[in-house]
Amino acid sequence: MEQRGLTIQRREGTGKSVAKRLRRSGRVPGILYGGPAAMPITADPRDVLRLIHGHEGSTQLLTLTFDGSTESRTAIIRDMQFDPVSEALVHVDLQEVAMDRPITVTVAVHPVGEPAGVRDQQGILNLVMHELSVSCLPSLIPERIDADVSALMIGDVLTVSQLTVPAGVRILNDPNQAVATVSPPRAEEVPVAAAAAVTAPAEPEVLTERKPKEPPVEETGKEGGKRERDKEREKEKK
Repeated sequence: MEQRGLTIQRREGTGKSVAKRLRRSGRVPGILYGGPAAMPITADPRDVLRLIHGHEGSTQLLTLTFDGSTESRTAIIRDMQFDPVSEALVHVDLQEVAMDRPITVTVAVHPVGEPAGVRDQQGILNLVMHELSVSCLPSLIPERIDADVSALMIGDVLTVSQLTVPAGVRILNDPNQAVATVSPPRAEEVPVAAAAAVTAPAEPEVLTERKPKEPPVEETGKEGGKRERDKEREKEKK
């Protein structure tokens, strides 16, 4: 892993008021661990962000230089805190390391290859683990751990024990823990408009008004019935 440099300063005073004053002046407060006692420090937040840019999930090995001094130390970024609203860096913790002693760090998992279950079965690759905890000497910290997923079919699982790591690096996670898997494709949803068209009730039949029935012909016969009707019409005219 490439070793990068960071210039820091010893910090005089602690507390919220000191931290706020530092941030207003363009500095970020921090603590350097690993020596005889924790050392309050300050750093330029832009320098810290440049160090981690493009290396998310990977532990960076740093050469610390104290401003105005030739003294230097080797360290890693232990923790960072960001403002929940502005997302600005507000605090950084560094951990001094000895080059001849193994340390525990977090390294990113990087999938390699196109799964056969995605290419031939239209499955979906799921990366279950994005980071791994490893132990190694500071000089052997890998940039990432590659996970070969090219042979995975739908339902297959790639576990920690199947990963290949560089010499001198030991993974601390459970060997049976899943790293990646391929799941079946999602079922297509029926469009709402189409479903509504299928289930829409049929329109009721429109009934036309029926013509009134003619009054029944009297039992006296057709001619008698006709005369009676003519008499009734004459009365209505008068």
